[in-house]
Amino acid sequence: MHRNWTTPMILTLAILAATPVPCAENKLQGARPAIQAIHYATLQAALDAIPPEGGKVVLPAGTFEIDKPLLLTRGDVWIEGAGTATHIKNLNEDGEPAFRIAPAEYAENPKSRIWRVGLARFRVTGNAKSGAGIEALGVNEILIESVSVSHNGGDGIRLADCYEDPRVIGALLTYNAAVGLNILRCHDIIVSACQFEENQDALHCIDSFNLCMTGNNLDDHLRDGIVIENTYGSVISGNMIEECQGRAIVLDRDCYGITISANVIAHNFSGGIDLRDAHGCAVSANTFTINPAGALRIGPDSSRITVAGNNFSDSYIGAGQVKRRQDDRAAGGLILEGAADVSVSGNVFSGTSPKALSAVGAASRRIVFNGNLLAATQGGQAELADSVLTGNIDGGR
Repeated sequence: MHRNWTTPMILTLAILAATPVPCAENKLQGARPAIQAIHYATLQAALDAIPPEGGKVVLPAGTFEIDKPLLLTRGDVWIEGAGTATHIKNLNEDGEPAFRIAPAEYAENPKSRIWRVGLARFRVTGNAKSGAGIEALGVNEILIESVSVSHNGGDGIRLADCYEDPRVIGALLTYNAAVGLNILRCHDIIVSACQFEENQDALHCIDSFNLCMTGNNLDDHLRDGIVIENTYGSVISGNMIEECQGRAIVLDRDCYGITISANVIAHNFSGGIDLRDAHGCAVSANTFTINPAGALRIGPDSSRITVAGNNFSDSYIGAGQVKRRQDDRAAGGLILEGAADVSVSGNVFSGTSPKALSAVGAASRRIVFNGNLLAATQGGQAELADSVLTGNIDGGR
C-alpha cells in the first residue's frame, strides 16, 4: 500500500532515529550504583565497599547475626533495609553496639565530624549484655527514619556530638535497658512521630540546644519519660506520655527558654512535670490526668515560669451526677517548693488533692495565682506570702 509521508511524520522518525537507546555502555555521568549487600559475604563487607565519596547500601530481608559492631566511618551514605524483615541481631556480650557510625579519628579527636548519614527501614535487637542498638558519634545531619530498635543492653539509639541537625523520625524504641533515645551535645534536634515503650527512660537530651520533640507516644517506662538537662530553647509539644514509673518530664541543671505545651500527661506514678532547675519556661495547654504524686512541681532552683491554660483532672466523666471511671488514684495538682516568680492563670483544677495549689518545703515567693477554676478540689489553694492569689473560682462538684 502506498503511504503518503507528511513532513511531521518524517521529522518524528528522524528524531527517534537520533535518540540513543539505553544500553550497558550508557551511564548517567557521576552516578554510582547502589551496593546490594546480598552480594557480599557480610554486612560489614558491604559497608566497606562504599566509595570515599559516599553511596547507598541496600540491606536485604533476613536475620543477620553479628558479634561486633558494624562500622561506618564515611559520610554521604544512605543505608536502607526491607523494613522489619531486615533484622540485625547483636550477639555481642561486651557492651558493644550493633551499629557504630563515627569518623575514623573520633576516639583521638572528638571534634572530628562526618556529614549526612541516613539509616532507614530495618530492625536492630540486642541482649542484656550488649550495648546500644545504634551509636552515632560526631555525625552531622544524621537522619534515622523508620527503624525498630529493641531489647538492647544499653541505649536504643545514642547520638553524641551529632551537633548539626540530627533527626529521628518514625522510629520504634522499645524494651531497651537504658534510654530509648539518648541525645548528648547535639543542636537543632528533631524527634517526631516516634513510639517509645518500656525503656528505662524514654529520652534524654543533655548539654544540647533546640530540641523539637513533637507527636511522639511514650508509654510504660520503668523510670522517667523525657529528661532534659542543660538545654536551651526547646519545645515539647503534642506528645502522649503515660504510665511512667517515674516522672513524665524532668527539666534539670540550667534549663531555660523551653516550652512544654499541648501534651497529654496521664497516670505517671511519681509525678507529671518536674521543673527542678528551669528558668524562663512555659507550661501551657497540657492535660494532666491522674498523676497521683503531683501533676506539676516547680522546685527551689526554678524561676520565671508561666503556667497557663492547663487542665489538671481526675477521672470525672459525669454529667448531672458525679461519675468517674474506675480508678482510685488521686489526681495531683501544682506543687511549689521554694519557687520564685511564677505566674499561674487560666487553668482548670478538678478533683485534685490534697490541694489545687500546694506549697511545701522552702517558702515560694512572688507567685501570681489568678483566674483559675477549682472544681471539687479537696483543699483549694495554699496561702503564700509576697504573692497574689485572687480572682480564682473555688467550688463546684
